[in-house]
Amino acid sequence: MRGRGRRVSPNPPGEEQGPGPLWSEPGTLLQHVAVAVLGMDDEDRICYWGPGARRLFGYEAPDVLTKPAATLFPAAPTDGTSAARRLAERGRSLGYWRVRMPALHQDGTVFDCGFRVFPVTDHTGRSVIVGLASRGDELDRVKTNLAFLDALFETCPIGLVMLDEDLRFVHLNQALADMDGASIADHIGRRAEDFMITADEGAYQRMLRAVADEGRPVVSALVVLRTPGRPDRDQVRSVSFFPLSQAGDTRPGLGGLLVDVTDREQAIVEAVAGRQRLAMLDRATARIGTTLDVDVTARELVEAAVPEFADASVVEIVEWMDEPEVFDPDLPLVTRRIASGTTLPPPAPELVGGVEHVTYPPGSTIHEMVTTGLPVRVPVDEAFTTRTVVHQARSRLLLDSGLTNLLIAPLIARGTVQGITMFGRSAARPAFTEQDLGLAGELASRAALCLDNARLYSQVQEIALTFQRALLPAALATSPALRVAHRYLPASHLTEVGGDWYDVIDLPGGRVALVVGDVMGHGVPAAAAMGRLRITTKALARQNLEPVDLLTELDACVLEAGIEFATCLYISYDPATGRARIANAGHPPPLVREPNGTVRVLDHVSGVPLGVGGFRFDTLEIELREGDTLALYTDGLIEARGQDIDVGIRTLCGQLAIAKGTLEDTADDIIAHLLPATPTDDTVLVLARISPTKGPATGS
Repeated sequence: MRGRGRRVSPNPPGEEQGPGPLWSEPGTLLQHVAVAVLGMDDEDRICYWGPGARRLFGYEAPDVLTKPAATLFPAAPTDGTSAARRLAERGRSLGYWRVRMPALHQDGTVFDCGFRVFPVTDHTGRSVIVGLASRGDELDRVKTNLAFLDALFETCPIGLVMLDEDLRFVHLNQALADMDGASIADHIGRRAEDFMITADEGAYQRMLRAVADEGRPVVSALVVLRTPGRPDRDQVRSVSFFPLSQAGDTRPGLGGLLVDVTDREQAIVEAVAGRQRLAMLDRATARIGTTLDVDVTARELVEAAVPEFADASVVEIVEWMDEPEVFDPDLPLVTRRIASGTTLPPPAPELVGGVEHVTYPPGSTIHEMVTTGLPVRVPVDEAFTTRTVVHQARSRLLLDSGLTNLLIAPLIARGTVQGITMFGRSAARPAFTEQDLGLAGELASRAALCLDNARLYSQVQEIALTFQRALLPAALATSPALRVAHRYLPASHLTEVGGDWYDVIDLPGGRVALVVGDVMGHGVPAAAAMGRLRITTKALARQNLEPVDLLTELDACVLEAGIEFATCLYISYDPATGRARIANAGHPPPLVREPNGTVRVLDHVSGVPLGVGGFRFDTLEIELREGDTLALYTDGLIEARGQDIDVGIRTLCGQLAIAKGTLEDTADDIIAHLLPATPTDDTVLVLARISPTKGPATGS
């Protein structure tokens, strides 16, 4: 049949105009809407009856062919034109007409039906009206779905796309075009990879190909990409793709939904980074300030920052020229680098660790930071090094180190800049952010307080140590009857100075007194109490008091002075008789080493510590022979955490028994073997060897 028609005028009310653009009719429309094809001749009789007509109206072809078309419609009003006649007339006069009207099924039921009619000429030249009919409810359903799809593509804020089997754009909405930064027309016919540029070595394209070829849908996969319209901005999209079923002669492909989740992912990344910063700050707070040592505290700050927060870090203490510590921006700032660390390869280690003192010229970035008291971020470039680094060689070293940006924070405590700390990152890490500035400020604040406490403690330690050394004897009394070697070792810088003391005192009648004592406590109070006891002991000894009487007087002195407790070992030796009288107030017992190596512990006499009051002291008298060596000491030599004091005394006896060489050598060997690298208490050791009554008193 050959089709013919003409332009139509406006339709009567209730009737629909002919063809217009069909925006969303897919190739599978006939699969969803059953279409009946029938034909009417010039006498409005049915001359063609297709299979679809049989399914729609219920009549077999022999039952209706040559019958009036009015059979397919309910009876018309007595004064009206039949529906069949109206269809035929409109089709002939308008060339194309579509309308909804009631139709009659073979079983007598009436249903809403949509018709499209138009004239054609058959091979004999006869005019035939062809009608296409479908159930009205099925048409409504499809129209609703198509309207929904049209609205979806027009207004949906989510990117929608259809790709063919070659992954070329077939259809997309404006939201996706806006995401890509190109028009819809620019997309059509081009490949997806032209607009979604990824750095995943083809993983995204392989994913699309798997959906198209294997029918595996992908739901909410995250893809990081850049587009030609925004080549300088990373974009994160959540993408879902599904295969499009092949129908008829349509080509296979896939559909997709794409959502720009860059802001969401950035917020998640920032939230995770924030939690990581808080966790790091918590760990750093626990690690920094575990000791009252300036250098250790600085190292703890560096270890807390590298490599978790930065690739390199240094801590520098300001060396103020005058007191009070006032910063003058017009003068150079001199610092002492006390800690450094880096994970970068050379020359970075030489940069951070190859200098002890650093001078920053006026106008440097360091001066600006100290003036404001706030952390700063700076790029490592020629401008920074020119302003901040004095020596050209150091400047070149910094530029070649691999560091690309620095974060510098002041160490401020009690309103004074104690120093600075620097953190550096290489190009392999993101540059420091505003949030990193806050974290660095918190780290610096914590470290500054710990450094200040450590510095103040070191000053107090130095005062106490100086005070104690001033109160200890500058030179011991000498006697031809004794050769003496003595050692005093203060506790490590991690522990306060104690109250250990000792003395060798000349007594009337050629006798000699050996004294060792220990005042409970640490610091300046213990040193002051020790000085009082040493001076008092020396004064009482020269009054020729018996050892027990001397300790009794010392006990009263301790009580009157308010000294809590003290121990004291007092030995009076008479070379003329070879006898020694010993009194002990709670002190570790003395030892005697005989020339054959036998060591005796003189623990037969002991008493309560000084300051207890109300107890008598006893005296032990022993005979000392030529070559015997007396060993007096304080508990710092024999006590150790987790070890019984008797074990320490036995260890000392063993070292004394195997001693060879001079007294000085013996003293050094004992100290080396019994004291740890960082002793926790002061230590006194006095060795006195009985000599012939004639001859010089030496340490041999």
